Amino acid sequence: MAKKKRIFWAESKNFPHFFQPRYNELITGFPLKGRWYPEFFTQPSPITIEVGCGKAEYTVFNAMKYPFKNHVAIDVKGARMFIGARQCLQLGLKNVAFVRTQVQNIDLIFAPGEVDQIFIPFPDPLPNKPSERQRLTSSRLLETYAKILRPQHVIHLKTDNLSFFEYTLNVISTQGHKLLYSTYDLYASEDHSDIKEVQTFYEKQWLSQGAKILYLQFQLKEVMPCSLE
Repeated sequence: MAKKKRIFWAESKNFPHFFQPRYNELITGFPLKGRWYPEFFTQPSPITIEVGCGKAEYTVFNAMKYPFKNHVAIDVKGARMFIGARQCLQLGLKNVAFVRTQVQNIDLIFAPGEVDQIFIPFPDPLPNKPSERQRLTSSRLLETYAKILRPQHVIHLKTDNLSFFEYTLNVISTQGHKLLYSTYDLYASEDHSDIKEVQTFYEKQWLSQGAKILYLQFQLKEVMPCSLE
């Protein structure tokens, strides 16, 4: 496994769409913050991001289906997201990027109003109470998301973990955010959005075992003023 990771690191250094900034580089000023267009992307579309992306199945799918929108996948585990990055390179996709960093750093990567959708597909539920602040839908991280989102944004959560799902519903309710849609059984629901069109490797495994897939959409009650045109 270590040898495979070394191969990933060596190859990814040549990927023009794969960024691995050090924390001190983010603090001093990530050069694409507020400048993803026109410095990297060729179209002035707001960005969809996938946090905790793993192999980035959702980013690859969205980048293919929506070529006139921009997409960025974020995860700290580079060996997994490398798979999606290589696939995008092979497909010749120009509207996608990958950033290896902690999700907590996203306000150092994007400017206010630069993002209009966040996908959170099957995050680690971190069931132990001491880990609550690290959950991808914790109030702490929602405050970070609010710094980069446009007012008319959407956050998507897809999970198989009932406890984590209900934890998120509770955060939305108690914090006064706006729940747009929720279902305890996505594939038995009448929802026909893109969220059904792509499945991760683990999602397919859980479905084959009879697991129910839980899904919701919501908006944050407050976001920072948009600084972009």
